[in-house]
Amino acid sequence: MGYRNLQECVKDLEAGGKLLRINHEVDAELEAGAIQRRVYQAGGPALLFTNVRGCRFPILGNLFGTLERTRYIFRDTLKDMERLVAMKVNPRAAVKDPLGFVGTLPAAIHLLPKKVSSGPVMEMQTTIDQLPQLKSWPDDGGAFITLPQVYSESAATPGLRHSNLGMYRVQLSGGKYRPNGEIGLHYQIHRGIGVHHAEALERRLPFRVNIFVGGAPSMTVAAVMPLPEGMPEISFAGLLGGHRLEMACRNGELPMAAEADFCITGIVDTDRALPEGPFGDHLGYYSLAHDFPVVRVEKVYHRRDAIWPFTTVGRPPQEDTSFGSFIHEITGPLIPTVIPGVRAVHAVDAAGVHPLLLALGSERYVPYAGEREPQELLTIANAILGQGQLSLAKYLFIGAQEDNPALDIHDIPAFLRHVLERVDWRRDLHFQTSTTIDTLDYSGSGLNSGSKVVIAAAGNKRRELPSILPGDFSLPSGFAAPRVCLPGILAIRGPRCTTGPNCPDPVVEDFCRQFGQSHPLISFPLVVIVDDSEFTARTLNNFLWVTFTKSNPASDTYGIGATDVSKHWGCTGPLIIDARTKEYHAPPLIPDPAIERKVDALGAPGGVLHGII
Repeated sequence: MGYRNLQECVKDLEAGGKLLRINHEVDAELEAGAIQRRVYQAGGPALLFTNVRGCRFPILGNLFGTLERTRYIFRDTLKDMERLVAMKVNPRAAVKDPLGFVGTLPAAIHLLPKKVSSGPVMEMQTTIDQLPQLKSWPDDGGAFITLPQVYSESAATPGLRHSNLGMYRVQLSGGKYRPNGEIGLHYQIHRGIGVHHAEALERRLPFRVNIFVGGAPSMTVAAVMPLPEGMPEISFAGLLGGHRLEMACRNGELPMAAEADFCITGIVDTDRALPEGPFGDHLGYYSLAHDFPVVRVEKVYHRRDAIWPFTTVGRPPQEDTSFGSFIHEITGPLIPTVIPGVRAVHAVDAAGVHPLLLALGSERYVPYAGEREPQELLTIANAILGQGQLSLAKYLFIGAQEDNPALDIHDIPAFLRHVLERVDWRRDLHFQTSTTIDTLDYSGSGLNSGSKVVIAAAGNKRRELPSILPGDFSLPSGFAAPRVCLPGILAIRGPRCTTGPNCPDPVVEDFCRQFGQSHPLISFPLVVIVDDSEFTARTLNNFLWVTFTKSNPASDTYGIGATDVSKHWGCTGPLIIDARTKEYHAPPLIPDPAIERKVDALGAPGGVLHGII
């Protein structure tokens, strides 16, 4: 069955040629992360660094660096997962084919954690400063745990059954933390640990957390799974891992994952918070320093043969892209069972996941009508935006499957083309103008604050989308270099933006007033104003990243022929999105050139990465 610990996994991957052991000395500050990112981009192996400067623990990177390797790691349990998902989607499937589901019930026993009195994780102790001090980007505020598994329990109903295991980043050094005595705990909105924290504060009880690092690979995946309420992540880890997860339970302490490599125990300080960050994050920018909870460290346990797994995050795709793809393979078929009418949902990784969500739904409210228009789609969109982490979506494009049953939601150009051919900007824009957005998204009005828009399109094609520019295309002063990104989508370089959050830019408003109905720009339903139109249009990923990470729907959406009827905003001409960099945005992630040259040398003939990068 599946791996019980990280050591079994490393041994098997190395024997199969899927892991490279690097004995060359590597610095945990910037160098290890740069190597991991480069090997990931090359589709290379997992990396075991055995000689980390100033640290006695080996570190493991790129473990989940390819979807194929991730599937391989969980090859023994994927069939059981597929059968259980099929039973949830269609319970009659097991009745029709009982032999095909005969292995499902024995696998279900793995959902139950197994209580034990001790485990390898409790063999030895150390201090925070002796752990690998990994720093991924030049302006990171210190060393971070990048693959933590933070375990907490409900103060109202304590126990394994009401536990939460989440991947909330942990800052080990820097800032104002007391060395070896305090660490930072950053968790975003809409995370399970927040409920537990609130319960502990309400009852004036100590809020204890255990932070695991390593252990069975299924623990790492479970910590990022968007599971429904009531299903603890440690149960899912057992199911995916193919064995009951052993939890070491002692009186007066939170349970510890017995096979974890490390466990930091501590109590969240209820009296204060400290600045955590900056940290290079998965939108491709730094998340800045903000006050977040502080953990008072009690003990740091580790097993004798401990390995420290890590990753680096940055502008996607990165290693966490494989997480997302793997999770979608497992959970994708379940989405229609959770939200009626939904056919498929795609959180677009290249846009930073939460900024852009695509969805296919049904439009069945008035099947007798002569022409479809968004009605049921709007009900479905509201349900999507009220569902778990999907609620963090900033742009939600939704189309009706009836208009094109063969449409593949993962074919992003085709999906956008389908919507833009049908959308009516006077009717089909639906804003939430002052609401919560992703904690890591700095395009809004403040931390956790911004807006959302639903773009719903249904019915027959309304227009043909242009793919080329006419030779006589002209633009107002200050705007230049028009580039076609996709059919119907035009990027234009604009002047530097100087306005603040929630402030309309008079320069863009004036731009929208300059076009008559005969101008060729009018034939493009979507126009994006950017800092660098050539870069934006160069690749699909560039367009997605620039457009949806650098704009806040309510304040950065303009239109030619704008209308405001009964508080419903729309436009008769093209929709204009201002995706320029604003002065209040977080800075982008830029690698250290000296470190990149060191990595280049490792890939040269004779280097340990020659033939890989």
